[in-house]
Amino acid sequence: MAEIARKTRRYPSDLTDEEWAQIAPLMPGPSRRGRPREMDLREIINALRYLVRSGCGWEMLSVHFGPWQTVYWWFRRLMRCFLFQTIHDLALMCDRERAGREASPSAGVIDSQSVKAPAAGARRGYDAGKKVMGRKRHIAVDTDGRLLMVNLTPADISDSAGAQTILDGIRKRWPWVKHMFADGAYDRLKLMDKAAFLDFTIEIVRRCNSKPGFKVLPRRWVVERTFGWMTR
Repeated sequence: MAEIARKTRRYPSDLTDEEWAQIAPLMPGPSRRGRPREMDLREIINALRYLVRSGCGWEMLSVHFGPWQTVYWWFRRLMRCFLFQTIHDLALMCDRERAGREASPSAGVIDSQSVKAPAAGARRGYDAGKKVMGRKRHIAVDTDGRLLMVNLTPADISDSAGAQTILDGIRKRWPWVKHMFADGAYDRLKLMDKAAFLDFTIEIVRRCNSKPGFKVLPRRWVVERTFGWMTR
């Protein structure tokens, strides 16, 4: 019965066999020194997925996953191995190939969103334009809306300042990206100079105010949809 319970999905966030088969080759191997590994890495990933999905704290982690200190230790180790970043990037490239595109994107869209963050404490800022006290998400997506890069800052950081870190990260992780679409808030000299230095071309898609009512803007609607996915 214990073996059956171990293989049975207890929570909706647990990995399926197909999902585990895809990420199992990326897991770190057993150490050559020290005592043998006692914790199943699949259970560690299940615990982390449960933590993110439920929004609970470390100390409130379900007892089915074992001591929360052990799960936290493995989380720190997997973060140092860039495991989650690797899983994300590989999944993104596989999804692009399934859609009939090249694995690595060559163009992207950049934007930001200010959100309230009451628990952020001193790391918050006030976005005067959106009248929001909290944090700001600077993101870059490919032309289909897949997330390429995230930079989280206080809300008082300007869009162009946050985008400079985004461009640095994209150049390291996605070297084939050359063209970026953005709105008028990114039309700043300092950002354009850095983009040119990093071999980027930023195309500004401006809002058309000549016609009243809502109008979908080319390219920019893609990143807005990604913000909607993140909010859900």
